[in-house]
Amino acid sequence: MNATQAAAAPLTNTGQAFGTSGYRGYVLFSLLVVYTLNFIDRALIGVVSEPIIREFQLTDLQFGFLSGFGFALTYTLFGIPIARLAERYNRVRIIAFSVILWSVMTALCGIAGSFIALLVFRVGVGIGEAGCTPPANSIIADYFPPRSRARALAIYAMGVTLGSALAAAFGGPIAEAFSWREAFIILGLPGVAVGLFVLFTIKEPPRGYSDPPGTPQLEKLGFGDTLKRLSGNRSYWINALAATIVAFVGYGVSSFQVSFFVRVHQLSVSDVALQLVLPISLSAAAGTFGGGFAIEKLSGRFPNAVAWVPGWSLIASLPLYWIGFTTDSQSTALMMLIVAAFLHYTYLGSQYTIAQGVVDVKARATSIAILLFVVNLIGYGLGPLFVGGISDILSASYVSSAAASSQMTLELCKGTDASILAAGSQAMLEACRTATGEGVRDALRFTAMIYGASGLAYLWLCRHLQKDLLAKMN
Repeated sequence: MNATQAAAAPLTNTGQAFGTSGYRGYVLFSLLVVYTLNFIDRALIGVVSEPIIREFQLTDLQFGFLSGFGFALTYTLFGIPIARLAERYNRVRIIAFSVILWSVMTALCGIAGSFIALLVFRVGVGIGEAGCTPPANSIIADYFPPRSRARALAIYAMGVTLGSALAAAFGGPIAEAFSWREAFIILGLPGVAVGLFVLFTIKEPPRGYSDPPGTPQLEKLGFGDTLKRLSGNRSYWINALAATIVAFVGYGVSSFQVSFFVRVHQLSVSDVALQLVLPISLSAAAGTFGGGFAIEKLSGRFPNAVAWVPGWSLIASLPLYWIGFTTDSQSTALMMLIVAAFLHYTYLGSQYTIAQGVVDVKARATSIAILLFVVNLIGYGLGPLFVGGISDILSASYVSSAAASSQMTLELCKGTDASILAAGSQAMLEACRTATGEGVRDALRFTAMIYGASGLAYLWLCRHLQKDLLAKMN
């Protein structure tokens, strides 16, 4: 069956998985690779945050705009139109062309000569990445029946954390050996080849193939009809609320986590990436898979496991994040943040499983796109801005209370070591690093406590979920 034939096949609702077990595994692995590349390119800017901040002398608020809002705005604006195309046209081709676009734009970030140029290329990355997750979720739902989707979507969602891990593993050392520019070029270009592999090796599945017989579905569902159906769906919007809060905190924290370890624990970018961000990201990947695996095993006895597993896990992560960002012990911080990441990332597979499980087959890509519109515009767009703004306010307070405050400014303290030493002394350099370090530390540990609100939202979701799911998971 070629892609054209599959796209034209009737809706059969067989309740069976599409294709052979081996081929399904290949498709899921390929989509995981795509999503991993998506987040390598997205997370890399956080890994090389300090060199960029110092080269362009940016405030944390400006960097928050660069790493978050500028990207998120275009990602969200293009996400829904691309998803509507995915409801009607070949989803595999949309994903393939999107991968190629964002990979080229990532490489172009490496030649940016100014803050504005870098922002423009980041906008291009956002446009490309908007064509990834909505059609990928729709494809996975057609390859895997409801009883297997939580684990399949959790495996796909591991791309978030694996991408962050690989961005740290390769981006940090490359930036240390050369510069942050080479990191963007070297990690961006391989995506072009991956896009071509996707285009020529993945089959477009029949829509609705794996849904159980009798699952409600329509021949056509317009965008207005989709919104109307979603407007009264409490499970969908509570899930969106919970996921948005997690994204707000998570993207805010991840954008400045490297800066925290560089400023507070006085490590190099490469050391932070390899010794801290990499193990934390791998733990997060394990938590993503572990959450999906646990939900699949528990859903037979506990139908709401898809909501309460991430709910309680997020709440349990709070004290661990507080200790991780408060302690002066690098080893203690690492241990706390590793366990916290495992717990909080159990939500990733759940957000996709719930969002596409409460809508008709013809609206799955659009449902995910609307979810990501909210999650990314508010979470990714405002989270880094929030943490960056709070960090600047608190850092400025620490600067003003420093012994050499009459000669220090926040702008000066955001410069390179050489520029600070040229304006003052070694004591001023140390005072600057302490002030900006304590500012970002306070911003991170207080922001992390907001995860608790997301945990409560997932527990609230348990009250409505079974009424809204179209295909039960047990």
